Amino acid sequence: MARAWNLKSRPTGMPTMDNFEFGETPLPALDDGMVHVRNRWLSVDPYMRGRMNDVKSYVPPFQIGAPLEGGAVGEVVESKDPNFVAGDWVLHMAGWRDEAVVPGQALNKLPQIPGVEPQAFLGNLGLTGGTAYWGLLDAAQAKAGDIVFVSAAAGAVGSAVVQIAKAKGMMVIGSAGGAEKCEFVKSLGADAVVDYKSGTPLVKALAEAAPKGIDVYFDNVGGDHLDAAFAVARRNARFAICGMIDSYNSGEPATFRYIMRVIAMRIMLKGFIYTDYLGRNAEFYGEMGPWVAGGQVKSRDTVVEGLEKTPEAFLGLFSGKNTGKMLVRL
Repeated sequence: MARAWNLKSRPTGMPTMDNFEFGETPLPALDDGMVHVRNRWLSVDPYMRGRMNDVKSYVPPFQIGAPLEGGAVGEVVESKDPNFVAGDWVLHMAGWRDEAVVPGQALNKLPQIPGVEPQAFLGNLGLTGGTAYWGLLDAAQAKAGDIVFVSAAAGAVGSAVVQIAKAKGMMVIGSAGGAEKCEFVKSLGADAVVDYKSGTPLVKALAEAAPKGIDVYFDNVGGDHLDAAFAVARRNARFAICGMIDSYNSGEPATFRYIMRVIAMRIMLKGFIYTDYLGRNAEFYGEMGPWVAGGQVKSRDTVVEGLEKTPEAFLGLFSGKNTGKMLVRL
């Protein structure tokens, strides 16, 4: 039996602990092609909030009474798939539990990159870093010399975007909430940081930080951040729309004062999903791997200890309790 967190009920607005239930779940038989994995690290990510709703999206919703799912790194205990042996470290999506039996085809063996810890494959070498890398360089077509604005720049994806942009020769303006997080973003190499909790209207603060305007906006927030980006965008600006955490727990429609500048400035908005790029993983590892191993792209993880605290870690994403990537260590 595995210990796992199940979805007990679907939330209305902000989830609470009442929406989760902790218990035991049986493990499938270890038939041919199956692998038994003991999880060591779990990832919690904002997109999981959408899967708590019973709506059609790019990933199926979580099911009531069944274990939740999410990125996990674990160690193979036993295998009936010839591609895996006991002791292999693997990446998979059977998170929110301490162990799992999954088809070998659902596992990715972690590549051996000297100096890189396994949990990095849930962060800058996983969904987080891949989202930042492809969103910035492919969806937004960012290039050397561009002025880039990144919202939630102290978060997991945002902090990776800041560092990738600097590695590629761009000017970077980050947004973060509070002095401590702003200092963190500066330590990553950002040329300027906007503190959205300072009381200064965001449009004014961004215009002061980017007097020449912005060429690229990497959106993790939506709402007033997206509107401010509309306000200061230069001609032919490109917006990569990654997430809109401002609206994940609210049914209120977004309103934008400056959206008409899309026309005059010929702004391109492109939504994207990390899985769009899975076929290009070798390309991603080839560039990001050396950056991470060499310390050019750093991670500051917020680590919560113990499977029992997984929902607490998840809920903390929506109140700014993480700096960098939020992880659960088992």
